[in-house]
Amino acid sequence: MSALKDYPDKMTAEEARTFRDAVLDIVSHIPRGMVTTYGNIAALAGWPSHSRMVGRTLRYTPGAESLPCHRVVNIEGRTAPGWSRQRMLLEEEGVAFKANGHVDMLRHLWEPQ
Repeated sequence: MSALKDYPDKMTAEEARTFRDAVLDIVSHIPRGMVTTYGNIAALAGWPSHSRMVGRTLRYTPGAESLPCHRVVNIEGRTAPGWSRQRMLLEEEGVAFKANGHVDMLRHLWEPQ
């Protein structure tokens, strides 16, 4: 896992492992045709100020590519920069995009109970 120097509330190594496992588990449960945000995942994992670390976890954890990572967007519904396939994958699942290119979050935001 990458350095945590830019987080004021630093995690111990054990907390970082627990966070990683929680992130991967949450992402594995995002239903087809729905999206959630980095911030929602961080909050569900117990570290609401660590949304950027969610992205790093998904990018750098071996095996994460087998998860539906394409269903994770930012709070505005923007897809990941530099990942042109993300929109295509979401559209194949029926996710609608607005004219500005962002996911229609009112229709497709998944927030587990």
